[in-house]
Amino acid sequence: MVYNSYLKVISKDGAEGIDGESIEMFNADLKGNLYKVWNRMASGSYMPPPVRTVLIDKKQGGKRPLGIPTVSDRIAQGVVKDYLEPSMETVFHSSSFGYRPGRSQHHALAQCLDNCIKYAWVLDVDIKGFFENIDHDKLLWLLRRHTNERWVLMYVKRWLKAGVEQEDGSIVARTKGTPQGGVASPLLSNVYLHHAFDMWMQDNHPNKPFERFADDIIIHCQSKEEAENMLARLRQRLQEFVLELHPEKTKIVYCRNYLRNEKHEHESFVFLSYSFQPRTIRDKFGRKKRLLTFSPAICQMAKKHINKEIRAVFKDRMSNVSLEEFAKRLKPKIMGWVNYYAKYSKDETYSVFYSLNILIRKWIKNTYKLRGLAKIFDKYREIQNANPEMFHHWKLGVKA
Repeated sequence: MVYNSYLKVISKDGAEGIDGESIEMFNADLKGNLYKVWNRMASGSYMPPPVRTVLIDKKQGGKRPLGIPTVSDRIAQGVVKDYLEPSMETVFHSSSFGYRPGRSQHHALAQCLDNCIKYAWVLDVDIKGFFENIDHDKLLWLLRRHTNERWVLMYVKRWLKAGVEQEDGSIVARTKGTPQGGVASPLLSNVYLHHAFDMWMQDNHPNKPFERFADDIIIHCQSKEEAENMLARLRQRLQEFVLELHPEKTKIVYCRNYLRNEKHEHESFVFLSYSFQPRTIRDKFGRKKRLLTFSPAICQMAKKHINKEIRAVFKDRMSNVSLEEFAKRLKPKIMGWVNYYAKYSKDETYSVFYSLNILIRKWIKNTYKLRGLAKIFDKYREIQNANPEMFHHWKLGVKA
């Protein structure tokens, strides 16, 4: 079990924990280090070290704390996760998509789109600080419904209580919540919301379909009154699990299309970085038709995030860096963005790369000392025609 967990950890790489040990350093004494994990877990003496805190940028602005366990602790957490996950998969709800084998964001988005066609109203749910506010006692109580293994419950309790590094470098014991970034955290959070939300919806609101990806939740309703009633009941339900709805981010949305022509305050919502909103569809020539659909496309925050990532890689004043090198650095990023965001409304996704074309033209202008847009565009097309495979977005037909 320890070795199988180790194989998964190294396949995902990852940063060093609070001890500063990298995977390469761990591998230097692989047999001895794996033996330590196994021996301590098997004897009940394994004590999780504190997690290193890293602040990462959120697409919607601000910072999110990410807890980075040590390599050994990631392996230990993986042992428990691998033991629990198969049995939990037999009971988890079919509309829960987050961090589950064989399920993805695209599955959740497809179901959400289908339900937006069938239902006129949406309750866009935002749980305030979900991962930071999970109640430890309630989580352990819920977990006991699914396993009697004392070693599993013991180690989960220790992980929940393990210290967290603060900005000043001090270590503070955790009294609630589970850190994002831990191997076991996604499974534990799914257990929590399985009981707090999924099964409650199934037992009490079976006529209201939903999609849940971790703590991102969309509930579909037939009317505004039904959505308002759902909101009041959900707020009360979550209080029983020491959770609360974000007062500004939780909202009721009208899914306006050509069959639903009323006007309401909120007519769009963002789910998994896709913006669902009324859109005028285009014909095969790119001309707008009058038919209005309620459909998803890459959201504005995701566009801003991609542009920021592109600018960080592509610095037009770096004349010592070749265009081929910039293309090489960007290729895996562009492929990832296209694979995720071009699932729906791909033209919206491709439009993000217009800013990349501008940076390419700036590089051409500075490198070849060109003046005048015509000369710059001519050189751009010359390079593109000679090397059509250089930039991944060129192969997608994104114009200069």
